[in-house]
Amino acid sequence: MGEPALKGGSTGAGASRPDRTRYEDDLYTWVQEQVAFLRAGRVDALDLEHIAEELEGVSKSEFAKLQSALRVLVMHMLKWDQQPEHRTPSWIFSIREQRRRYARIVATSPGLKPRVDEALSEAYPDARDWASDETHLPPDEFPPECPYDWDDILNRPFDFDSVKKQRP
Repeated sequence: MGEPALKGGSTGAGASRPDRTRYEDDLYTWVQEQVAFLRAGRVDALDLEHIAEELEGVSKSEFAKLQSALRVLVMHMLKWDQQPEHRTPSWIFSIREQRRRYARIVATSPGLKPRVDEALSEAYPDARDWASDETHLPPDEFPPECPYDWDDILNRPFDFDSVKKQRP
């Protein structure tokens, strides 16, 4: 692979070079250039400070995806338990989907496994608030701490027989 097309940017040492794209000016082009430098073995040309920031951001993003899946999953479980008369098939579908998302996230980023309890404890207050908003019940109608253990969260059955039958 040849030298990437570069213009006005920063380098690993932080010095500005007119032939490089600056991180602050064009993230997409900067990323493409950094990838080209890596593949060409041009470690001296890398913008290490910003690469470290971006990698840290990827890590935070993966944790946020884990929290999001747990937040939606637990919110539907809370609604399910609090309002059995309002159960719908869509709640079951959402629970199933969020369980699949959770499984994909920890499969593709197994380093998150030691942080699942932290993710759940940070996601639960939002799940509780969302459940309160969607059910129009006060938040204190829901437990202050997550009432579910991991077996409940990942394996508890939710079946269509308990869904209120809709009239045609």
